[in-house]
Amino acid sequence: MRKYLYLLLGALMCLTAHTVAVADPIPSGPTSNLSGKVTDKIDNSPLVGVVITIPELSEGTTTDADGNYSFSSLPRRILTLQVSYLGHQTILRKVDLTQTTKADFVMQESNAMLNEVVVTGLTGRAVQRDAPIPESVVTADQLRGTASTNIIDALSHQPGVAQITTGGGISKPVIRGLGFNRLVVVSDGIRQEGNQWGDEHGIEVDDQSISSAEIIKGPASLMYGSDAMAGVIILHDDPMMARNTQAASATTEYQSNTGLFGYSVNFRGNTNGWLYSGRWSDKMAHDYHNALDHYVIGTRFRQRAAEASTGYNGNWGYSHLKLSYFHLTPGIAEGERNDHSTDYGKTLPFQQVHHYKAVSDNAFYIGNATLSTLIGYQQNRRQEYEESAQTPGLDMQLHTLNYDLHLSLPEQNTWKMTIGVGGMWQRNLNKGDEYLIPGYQLFDIGTYATSSYKAGDWTLSGGLRLDHRHVHTFLLDDLFSSLSRNFTSLSGSVGAVWHPTSQLNIRMNAARGFRAPNIGELSANGVHEGTQQYLLGNGNLKAEHSWQFDIGADYTSAWLTTQLSLFANFIDNYIYSARLANQTKNNVPVYQYTQGSARLLGGEGLIDIHPIARLHWQNTFSYVNSVQLHQPHDSKYLPMTPAPRWEAQLRYTLIEDGQHLHHTYVAANMECNLRQNHYYALGGTETATPSYTLFGLTAGTALKLHGRNHATLSVTADNLFNRAYQSHLSRLKYIGGINEANGRSGLYNMGRNVTVKLALEL
Repeated sequence: MRKYLYLLLGALMCLTAHTVAVADPIPSGPTSNLSGKVTDKIDNSPLVGVVITIPELSEGTTTDADGNYSFSSLPRRILTLQVSYLGHQTILRKVDLTQTTKADFVMQESNAMLNEVVVTGLTGRAVQRDAPIPESVVTADQLRGTASTNIIDALSHQPGVAQITTGGGISKPVIRGLGFNRLVVVSDGIRQEGNQWGDEHGIEVDDQSISSAEIIKGPASLMYGSDAMAGVIILHDDPMMARNTQAASATTEYQSNTGLFGYSVNFRGNTNGWLYSGRWSDKMAHDYHNALDHYVIGTRFRQRAAEASTGYNGNWGYSHLKLSYFHLTPGIAEGERNDHSTDYGKTLPFQQVHHYKAVSDNAFYIGNATLSTLIGYQQNRRQEYEESAQTPGLDMQLHTLNYDLHLSLPEQNTWKMTIGVGGMWQRNLNKGDEYLIPGYQLFDIGTYATSSYKAGDWTLSGGLRLDHRHVHTFLLDDLFSSLSRNFTSLSGSVGAVWHPTSQLNIRMNAARGFRAPNIGELSANGVHEGTQQYLLGNGNLKAEHSWQFDIGADYTSAWLTTQLSLFANFIDNYIYSARLANQTKNNVPVYQYTQGSARLLGGEGLIDIHPIARLHWQNTFSYVNSVQLHQPHDSKYLPMTPAPRWEAQLRYTLIEDGQHLHHTYVAANMECNLRQNHYYALGGTETATPSYTLFGLTAGTALKLHGRNHATLSVTADNLFNRAYQSHLSRLKYIGGINEANGRSGLYNMGRNVTVKLALEL
């Protein structure tokens, strides 16, 4: 199979070279400028502070007091403008800078109609309505109005998305019932790598640095390779500033339940094409509390993050360099409860995570084609302190080198195509005296080609990818033996979107996914403290392969939006851990990884009713049924399957565009999680989870000065009635034994929590 990989790689490189040779030269002469004015549809008044971005360049600006904007020294080619303004419909327009230097826009207030936005997608940058599988976009305004302790917590209310939590500091994403190494998180353009196979390992990303997020639901191996079977979460920074502009911002928040206090300061600018930015963030929280456990000891955390970037944007392309550092110190909950625990300091046991990252992102314009290169280095240092605050027991250091090279060909007769090669190299070292996985080395390479085509009311898209992964583990005494494995697989996707009317879209997609076994599944040998299981790897595991079929439709009008997305996912060689009968080691039961067949069925629905201009009543429902085929009842259902969930929000805008207040709103929220009777019961691994319903209130506004938004303020009250509940995906549900005060088993989730957020734009 490897020879076919090299043949495909060679063919792609030859095609790249040929395309570069025949591409039209960049038009001669100076670079192009672009300017225009943005006005309101109702009274034709200028709109101040409208955000205009160019997704291809990751560059943006805002309108001035007269509603005017301008870009200078842009490459002379066809670019997309995305125009966004709080409380208004987003506008997308392609502009040919070889033909024009002016583009005006007229914006109307938002209603129930879906915004059109540019997404990364399965086959490269595209308009969201042309995506054949469901994709969610979470904007900066939505993130600011959501109470959360980390970025995955903020995204977990999207349809089809859930989170596996360990207190407030650690959240792992789940898409349609699949998590861990079955989905990929992309930050700064590269996949986030931090030993994410572990139950208690979160995502090492500063949530204050994220301006928007995309959620791709379904196999996305075309662009991202192994592990993207469930989907991809793509996190975006703020776009770069336009030439000769600068900006600064500061945010702060407070949460009542944990005493969480956080702040972040940021500055960025562009001087004659030279870019610069910097950010510092800090956040700390004490143990959370609820009505039954009072304070849950070991759920406190401290988080610090810093980043700096520089680069240059020119008519030939751009070159950006970003450096970042993330430091998280979460406690480890072991079941203790207390009537009073508001200390922010570290107490044993606790973890310490250091994550360093450097990313070089470059693009070169070849006519209307773009050659992009991306190289990133990550170092993840994960330590667990149990007996001493000075010397860690478990101490793992993971080095990762990510790379990607792809060519986006110019659109010709509604055809778009991207070809590329990408992968990663990894090396993991054990530096402590406790071990769970061996030291290992991994090399990953994949070549891919994607394309899309528009024909009348149809948009067709798809592609193929060939991956090869080599894993080698290192001998360590009698604990870990040496192991070398190779995994090669072909994956692909084909889909279509039909637009029978301007208001109705029908989507269909079939995709083949691939995932190689992770290092824990192949070689684990030790007690996993987070699950209280002795885990044994299986060096004979095969790669997982999936077939997923999606069908969906969305309809939008001036007063109604509806969406329905259904899927069926069939996974061969599904990897799971099974308890070995009557075996214990180190006083905990022994589990070993094995394989079978899995089937997941489900979907998401949305209905947003908009009877009057300022009133929205939105409802979403998510459901997944995950089973292992040919298994007895105790092991029939896949572990960590989210319960069916209904979320509703009734939102009213009090002031849309006032003299000093803008987009002032109030909202009532409801989240209902139904009883989860489908659980992995073998060995008492999971138990059924009762249903629960939570209520909340939210209010927010933007503050205006001289027509421009200079601050946003939001207040949110979650779990308003202080309901005691356990999420089915909370790991703390199985920690703590029986509470002698009330006879309840395990630890409960956070009680009532009031969050205040303030963001300043300078």
